[in-house]
Amino acid sequence: MESTERHAGEILFTDERNRFALSKAVSRGRLRRIARGIYTRSRDEPSAVVRRNLWAIVGHEFPGAVVTDRSARRYAPDEHGWLTVVHSRSRPLKLPGVTIVPRRGSGPLFSDNPLPFGVWGASPERGLLENLGARSGGPTGRYLTVHEAEAWIVDLAAQSNGADRLNDLRDRARQIASTLGRDHAFDRLTSLVSAALVTGDASAAVSDALRAWGQGEPFDRTRVERFTALRGMLNDLAPEPLPTLLEDDARRALLPFYEAYFSNYIEGTEFTLDEAAAIVFDDAVPPNRSEDAHDIIGTYRLVADAQERRRTPNDPEDFVATLLARHMTMLEARPDALPGRFKDRANQAGSTIFVAPDFVEATLRRGFEGANGLIDPYARAVFMMFLVSEVHQFVDGNGRIARVMMNAELSAGDQVRIIIPTVYRLNYLAALKGATHNNQFDSLVAMLRFAQRYTARVDFSDRQSAERDLAATSALRDPVEAEDYGVRLKFPGGV
Repeated sequence: MESTERHAGEILFTDERNRFALSKAVSRGRLRRIARGIYTRSRDEPSAVVRRNLWAIVGHEFPGAVVTDRSARRYAPDEHGWLTVVHSRSRPLKLPGVTIVPRRGSGPLFSDNPLPFGVWGASPERGLLENLGARSGGPTGRYLTVHEAEAWIVDLAAQSNGADRLNDLRDRARQIASTLGRDHAFDRLTSLVSAALVTGDASAAVSDALRAWGQGEPFDRTRVERFTALRGMLNDLAPEPLPTLLEDDARRALLPFYEAYFSNYIEGTEFTLDEAAAIVFDDAVPPNRSEDAHDIIGTYRLVADAQERRRTPNDPEDFVATLLARHMTMLEARPDALPGRFKDRANQAGSTIFVAPDFVEATLRRGFEGANGLIDPYARAVFMMFLVSEVHQFVDGNGRIARVMMNAELSAGDQVRIIIPTVYRLNYLAALKGATHNNQFDSLVAMLRFAQRYTARVDFSDRQSAERDLAATSALRDPVEAEDYGVRLKFPGGV
């Protein structure tokens, strides 16, 4: 390519001087055009390429932009694919899956946060001022609704040292309000912060979430107490390490495939092993079951990636971001499941009513803090799986995400991962139900321990070996039928 070409990982930027060369490369199949002046060598879906390289694109097309308004809270596009920024450019940039929507306003301020490629993220105080000072907001507008802004304040208050953080935020907001032309919004922000700090009138709040915080119930207290009880039990648990051994690497070659297969099968996404293998390895997606197939593909991508499958969150913010990112990867083909977004309506399974939507984030953050004292990878894995399953923060995919988070803790500690075979589904659900309703954590720990030992003994080196072991141990049997006939999951070799 010409010297005028600029690279940023897997994407390329160019100008008018080498348009012919780039067009030629596109016609030969060496490059694909994403948007005017933006190309890629990747064969992945253009929307996936854009998401992976979003800041490089923003930095090139909107140099020095500040991510603010609706996008200030997550530094990410919203559910409609909008990324709202402040920049002198007036025209939006439409990309596959993302539209960058600019408006004029103040450039980076001292309190804003640097993002990659010269892009800036509005500080929480700036983001709140600009959203609260807007004339209108809503799910299809560029600004957050008052309910969404108040939920943001609740999440800040729910963090460690939340009171200090909010006081500091209010002080910094006072310094920048005039620069932003948001003096009136500062008054509103002050009353909401006071409500969150229980130093003002909680009736100033519009949302149930902030009112509940001001009244001392911002998160699902019952769930947080349950997480605390589980942590106490796990802290007293004697470690029984089951390490992954270097010499066993070959035996685990196809474990990611079977992990993805079973994790989806026990949730109702049922394929034969041959069908699933064709989907994962040959990209043979059945035309009448595209969404189901992509569920397996998305799960497989998470557990097959050597780095991603052992990545664990460092703090509550990272935990929330990790959950959303993994959910997006897993369920991106199901728009009705709100991929990459928390649920917008209540959900339940049988008699179990899960955490209300307004309390999801604060409950997750509080819950995650409970994992800090756990050192043993297995204990952390059990805790993380139960936390994600118990909150049930998504419209769909909660069980699969819970098991991905569980196994990430095991892999990070170089311990054997866990699969839940089809025949073991009822054992798994019964243990979860006992923990939810009766704090019967011993059964949960024992059930997962058995599954881990089982996984360690199966030969996943190739399909023939794996499926011989799976068949011999009744792993593929229908769980209800197996229950009727007294069939149980057993270790390979009958040990």
